[in-house]
Amino acid sequence: MEMLKKDLASRKDEIQTEVEMLFKANMKITDWDVPEADDKEAAKILLDIMQEKIDAIRTDIQNGKYNNY
Repeated sequence: MEMLKKDLASRKDEIQTEVEMLFKANMKITDWDVPEADDKEAAKILLDIMQEKIDAIRTDIQNGKYNNY
């Protein structure tokens, strides 16, 4: 377990950067698709979409989907 924690800790910044890049890329796409969109509202909706998927993954983990990934 300690090796697992060390591995993920060593990649924490990379993982968080990738999540931020995903968010920013989708904000840009939204600006291109809907130039008059309220960016603050778009950001909130985008976070809700991302959170919905994170919650679904969390449920999958609890149900054992990734036990032998």
